[in-house]
Amino acid sequence: MSQDSLLSLEKIVALSKRRGFIYPTSDIYGGLASSYDYGPLGAELLRNIRNLWWREMITCREDMIGIDSQILLHPETWVASGHVNAFNDPLVEDKVTHKRYRADHLIEAWLEKNPQDEKIVVEGLDLPGIAAFIEKYHVKTPDGNDVFPPKAFNIMFQSSIGVVEGEKMPVYLRGETAQGIFTNFANILNSTRMQLPFGVGQIGKSFRNEITTGQFVFRTLEFEQAEIEYFFDPEKTDWQPLFKSWQDQMWNFIHGTLGIREEKLRWRRHSDQERSFYSKDTYDLEYEYPFGFKELWGIAYRTDYDLKQHIDHSGKDLRFRDPQDPNRSIIPHVIEPAVGVNRILLMAMCDAYWEDSENNRVVMKFKPNVAPYKAAVFPLVKNKPEIVGKAREVFHMLGKKMGTCWDDRGNIGKRYFYQDEIGTPFCITIDYQTLEDDTVTIRDRDTMVQERIHIADLNAKISAALEA
Repeated sequence: MSQDSLLSLEKIVALSKRRGFIYPTSDIYGGLASSYDYGPLGAELLRNIRNLWWREMITCREDMIGIDSQILLHPETWVASGHVNAFNDPLVEDKVTHKRYRADHLIEAWLEKNPQDEKIVVEGLDLPGIAAFIEKYHVKTPDGNDVFPPKAFNIMFQSSIGVVEGEKMPVYLRGETAQGIFTNFANILNSTRMQLPFGVGQIGKSFRNEITTGQFVFRTLEFEQAEIEYFFDPEKTDWQPLFKSWQDQMWNFIHGTLGIREEKLRWRRHSDQERSFYSKDTYDLEYEYPFGFKELWGIAYRTDYDLKQHIDHSGKDLRFRDPQDPNRSIIPHVIEPAVGVNRILLMAMCDAYWEDSENNRVVMKFKPNVAPYKAAVFPLVKNKPEIVGKAREVFHMLGKKMGTCWDDRGNIGKRYFYQDEIGTPFCITIDYQTLEDDTVTIRDRDTMVQERIHIADLNAKISAALEA
């Protein structure tokens, strides 16, 4: 059966909670809108994605370094970046239920049901354009009701620093991780030996108080970003080949490193109306989720906009001085690849989900390097101390090298199917023969083929699969 034939978001949501990938936040209190916690398996999956991204984008590149900036930055940061004045979503309110919705999302849903001959880019519509569209086509809420005219809604979370009422300093939870890179640009130049072109990467939490559309963890109030700002001298480096090289790296990471199917991926270029005014070019790498092709990873040529803004607002010198020409200093230009780690996780789960009707099982066919656990260790029986003890030796041996799961519940068949459903590539059974010759049974998740190998060869066999 096709891996996609029975896939629905509801099945991913159900499996996520049932097996401990993702839980609704504050579930015992009825949950919190657009908020989720990552359970034992979700935490491992997120960690694997982060580590793979950091290894390939930072560690393995001689022109890249990483930082970890604060969630709370000086509030002027967000004035300079434009987030305070311009980081707005178009919001509408249901006239009957008074529920609030993103106006552009209502229009997108309407267009899916009522395709137009003319191509309409929703993200390119300004507030008057959105209002005109809703009025012209009588766009309604999911409950079938009319809406009040759209309003601009700033999606930055505001808080304050201080303990004395009236003297508190307003601050914002960061709306993106990029600004911490820009504000540290001079510090990075002064404390490292990096020369243009070079990039700075960061992984961290961001927050946007936006109205979401119920697409699980695709869009949430709190999310994790992995962003890169790649700085270069536009007079010495042609931006187009550089831009293309980052597109290739993004594609290779998703398709090659994570093993996502190529036919589920595509590039979409932003139109002139959709693209930010300071960007010379912007593309989205999109994945076909159960709810359609949506942005996974964006890349934009942001020119020198951000550094210029921070120079103007801070009065600090953020220019780069050419070591070959001491009289020449420039404001570097930037190419920015930015991805939501939570969207990668959702993509990985959707792409891995497989209903094996022939064997009546659900399998999460994660590439081994992505899977939460790489191996599961089973003692054949629980009441034989020698077998249990040997199994624990194997578990601890593998656990020093990779994520390993201990499982001694139920019969072997049920254990196999449980591990299949959480995506564990290899199951290792310690039995009576193990006590005689130090061999174990290792089972492949996807093929269900079992073979007998020596304990001493386990690490090498599984490690080879992780590097494939």
